[in-house]
Order: sequence, then structure tokens, then C-alpha cells
Amino acid sequence: MAEKIVMFILCIPLYAVLIWTYFDPKESILWGKRWMYKEEPEISEGAILYAKVASVIFIVILTAIFILN
Repeated sequence: MAEKIVMFILCIPLYAVLIWTYFDPKESILWGKRWMYKEEPEISEGAILYAKVASVIFIVILTAIFILN
């Protein structure tokens, strides 16, 4: 039981990042890379859609892991 609690506590930041990526994909894509550009880069709609879909898939997988264990 203690392992599940520790695993859940350690995955809270991962959930937070995935939720942030879903709601603000442009900022999450540029996070840590903004220094490379002089101007604000344009991110394609495909990249935004990919980030959103990937974050939803990982949220579902992470939740399934918690439920199945």
C-alpha cells in the first residue's frame, strides 16, 4: 500500500506537466528552448495537435497503470 502512495505522490508533477501541455501546448513546446530564438517562433497546428494528443494518451496510460496496480 505504501508503494502505491509513494508512486502517486511522485507522479503528481508528471500529471501537472501533462495537463499543462494539454491546455497550453505552445508554451510547453517552447519551454526551455525560448533562448534559441530572437523572435517568437510560429508553431504549426500539427505540432500543437500532436502535443495535445500525446498528453491525453499519457494521462490515460498513467491513470490505467494506477488503476491496474
